[in-house]
Order: sequence, then structure tokens, then C-alpha cells
Amino acid sequence: QVQLVESGGGSVQAGGSLRLSCAASGFTYSVYCMGWFRQAPGKEREGVAAIDSDGRLSYADSVKGRFTISRDKAKNTLFLQMNSLSPDDTTMYYCAADANWCDNWAKRGHFSYWGQGTQVTVSS
Repeated sequence: QVQLVESGGGSVQAGGSLRLSCAASGFTYSVYCMGWFRQAPGKEREGVAAIDSDGRLSYADSVKGRFTISRDKAKNTLFLQMNSLSPDDTTMYYCAADANWCDNWAKRGHFSYWGQGTQVTVSS
């Protein structure tokens, strides 16, 4: 059974940084895509960043140059380093995974497995 557990959310002032983690268990595929999404109340879940099993990275335009996705294969953990945070980044962040390449990573339907989410709040 696949489980994804996020951590690292919290409150920070504008311009600050946070590092999200996603511990994956039961997810052992040679080909995969893992990603981060965010969803504000009343809005669509938005793809933030993704990484595939070959280490190729993808980012939403809104976070390029500020956020960095990475993974620790040995610990089966996904990370999202978020720098230069602004109040617009305030929302719930979700970890996602799928046993496939990241061809359509920005679409919610691409992923089969989801974490419960972690809240990020950025104050001005």
C-alpha cells in the first residue's frame, strides 16, 4: 500500500524559506513521477513541480527560480525547497506520485497517489 506523508509546512514571513518533505512508503517503481501540487480554497489543484525517475525536473512558471524539487532515493523522500516566499504562495501543498513518466505532470489526474497535505502560510 502506497503512503505519502508530507511535513515541513508552517508560517513564515514574506521573503522567507520553507522546505517541504514527503516520505513515501510502498512506492517502489523503476519508472515514476513525483510532484508537488497546491490548492487554495475554491480553486483548482495546481501543479507546482515534478521530478521523474531519471531526475528530470519540471516547474510551474509561477515558482521557477524560487522553488527547487529534489529527492533522496535512499530514503524514498521527496523535497520542495521554497525560497523568496510571498503571500500568494499561501495554501495547502500536496505530494503526489505515479508509476509513469511526468508527461502530463501538471494535471491532477496524472497522479494515482496523494498525501494529506501540509499548510504553508506566508505573511506580509
